Amino acid sequence: MSDLPEIKLYYDYKSPYAFLAMEPAFDLPQRYRVAVRWIPYLLRLKGPGQRSIYSDWKARYSYMDARRWANRRGGFPIKGPLKIYDSTASLLGGLYAQERGFFRPYSEEVYARFFRRELEIDVPDEVQALIEELGHDGADYRTWAQGEGTERLEACIAEGHDDHIFGVPIFLFDGEAFWGHDRIPLLEERLTERNLRLPPA
Repeated sequence: MSDLPEIKLYYDYKSPYAFLAMEPAFDLPQRYRVAVRWIPYLLRLKGPGQRSIYSDWKARYSYMDARRWANRRGGFPIKGPLKIYDSTASLLGGLYAQERGFFRPYSEEVYARFFRRELEIDVPDEVQALIEELGHDGADYRTWAQGEGTERLEACIAEGHDDHIFGVPIFLFDGEAFWGHDRIPLLEERLTERNLRLPPA
């Protein structure tokens, strides 16, 4: 276990803003003396007909806004999903990938393929196939997901409730929350104030 100051990062693979936060979050330990602990948090979203028209307008705006931010970083596809997803299978895959040491390539592929509409993150067979494509044991993932993995995911969600998590991405550092990829500069200000910035290479 790392003795570095910890940043918690709550994420869900179906969030376009968590996708935007991914690369900068992975890079934080390259520039600051911190450890980032990625914690899966299952967003429970209402579908059309279950929410107000204002929520529908907000959802459409959110994807437009996420694409705008993606374009500022060179452009990468962020297509709105065609249904409401239960991302449990992919989040279990993320926990499995953390344990087996391939979390970053797994997460990069899940986010990119989901927002290109090339991966169904609620289908265990598709998550298993991706894990196998990345060179790991898909059958072992399925066995692990049905036992220890489910228990670990439930513990992560319970931790999120204790931390009053209401959305993703949320960074928690020293008791202070930073919601959204565009709050990362504020987080970095706090890290600099704590003298955690690493000298230039």
